[in-house]
Amino acid sequence: MTLRHQIVALAIVPLVIAILAITAFITWQSADLARDNIATFEQNMLKAKETEILNLTNLALSAIQSTYGDAGQDDQVAKDKVAAILNSLDYGEDGYFFVYDYDGNNIVHPRQGFRHGQNWLNLTDPDGDKVIAELIATAKSGGGLHQYKWQKPSSGRMADKLSFVVSLDKWHWVVGTGVYLDDVFAQTAAANKSMRANIKRTFVVVALIAVPAVLVVFTTCMLVTFHERRMADGKLKELTQRVINAQEEERSRLARELHDGISQNLVGVRYTMDLAGRKVRTDADDAAQTINRGIEALNGAIKEIRRLSHDLRPRVLDDLGLTAAIEALCFNFVERTGIQTDIEASGFIEMLRPEASTALYRIAQEAFNNVERHSGASRLSVRLWSEKGRARMTISDNGSGFGDGRDGPLRQSGLGLRNMQERMAHFRGLMLINSDASGTVLTAMLPKSANRPTNQQAEAA
Repeated sequence: MTLRHQIVALAIVPLVIAILAITAFITWQSADLARDNIATFEQNMLKAKETEILNLTNLALSAIQSTYGDAGQDDQVAKDKVAAILNSLDYGEDGYFFVYDYDGNNIVHPRQGFRHGQNWLNLTDPDGDKVIAELIATAKSGGGLHQYKWQKPSSGRMADKLSFVVSLDKWHWVVGTGVYLDDVFAQTAAANKSMRANIKRTFVVVALIAVPAVLVVFTTCMLVTFHERRMADGKLKELTQRVINAQEEERSRLARELHDGISQNLVGVRYTMDLAGRKVRTDADDAAQTINRGIEALNGAIKEIRRLSHDLRPRVLDDLGLTAAIEALCFNFVERTGIQTDIEASGFIEMLRPEASTALYRIAQEAFNNVERHSGASRLSVRLWSEKGRARMTISDNGSGFGDGRDGPLRQSGLGLRNMQERMAHFRGLMLINSDASGTVLTAMLPKSANRPTNQQAEAA
């Protein structure tokens, strides 16, 4: 895999895993909440069943109360009457009342007649529960609920049953009724099954929507990133070529300066010195004058070398600072062009980093060259000041301007102007230009980040 593919893979795989993990977590939370709701639903249904059998038991007790209350302990007639009443209280296919005595003998069981008169004290259900013994014990302790497994009359199958029993202490009887819970558990199981199916379907739907959506967004971002990268690469190549062109242009300028200026001056000095040498050998009267002309030509060459050196890197910028360097630039500009030049730096504080000072100096240098070559101006003004710790420089002239009037970020396509803009952009600064027929105003603004650290400012002070 290439580096680009590795980056894409490393970005996509964790993203997909995170989406799936979040989806799984949300699904788990939903399932947990659904289980809680189903458990609550089951408990509510059980409570409803409990209330139902309690009410039925109270109704049965009310039906036999008059007979039981007036009967004696051994009143067989009353016992038979009560047994007949309880045997007749039928409320559905699986709803009935049962009666056992304390010894476990069945007295009433409308749905299973074979139990009548038999002792079932040792009867156990499939779970090992001694059903009749537990019902008798519950009734003796004051009555209550007991859950066990019992054959369901309507289906003939064993099912969970919840019964409520009370005792008729005078006769040593246990009276009770119950409801089967298989319908409750069936509804709960159906709800659980539906819940699991819904959660699975939800997980699949979320995954099918979220993952492709994330991939689409990510792919779009990657395409945009690659496009921006290609554009950046193109701009970098263009900038590199412009730097090379600028270097070649500077070399060409230096070559012209050396050939047309210094070289010609030195050749003139050589011929002058040769002529002076011949005159000295012939004892000519004007030999000294010829030597003086050679010295003047040599001084001109020295000045030209100094000017070229100053253009390449002014020492005054390093030694005395930006204000002094621009003042020197203004002096040389006046001396060279005769254009009236004013500089104001009363509110300027020297606190820029060296490279930022160099950037402003080069901008001023390029602006001066543009004024000299193209503007036809008779007056040039430079102002340096600081605003809330931010360096500012304005260069204005009364020349003919260039192009249509502008007031905003520099948009000119000339190499010199673009270099000025890029010097400011390097420090996150801003270049503004306003040019019309009455002249041009160029403003360079640097942010606080172009200043030297506080400790270095203190040392410089």
